[in-house]
Amino acid sequence: MARKAQDVTEAELAILEQLWERGPSSVRDLAIVLYGSASTSNTATVQKLLGRLEAKSCVARDQSVWPRLFRADIERAELIGRRLQITADELCEGSLGPLLTHLVQQGTLSRSDRTKLKSLLEKLDDAK
Repeated sequence: MARKAQDVTEAELAILEQLWERGPSSVRDLAIVLYGSASTSNTATVQKLLGRLEAKSCVARDQSVWPRLFRADIERAELIGRRLQITADELCEGSLGPLLTHLVQQGTLSRSDRTKLKSLLEKLDDAK
């Protein structure tokens, strides 16, 4: 099955997580953090992954500095939303309801998570 255009691979996600945590980073710095060294092979891999993330509008390159720095151009919450919608499209005919219901029924939500969910639902009800 073909990958959705905005889906992010696990390797790409590892880069995004570093950019969210560390902020703007060079290819070399990312290669060291992710692979332990800035070997030619590792930097080429990181460069390729960054290029793919750029094409997906998930990272942006700062052309004004050398070495070039890359920063996350997508918030974690937006990526979560995209991935949840992809899952809903594939498994639930586009509806997020079954996903939410499953998570709640599994009983794995912490008290804090349940409180946040209740508050969000109340805000949504109040907005109507």
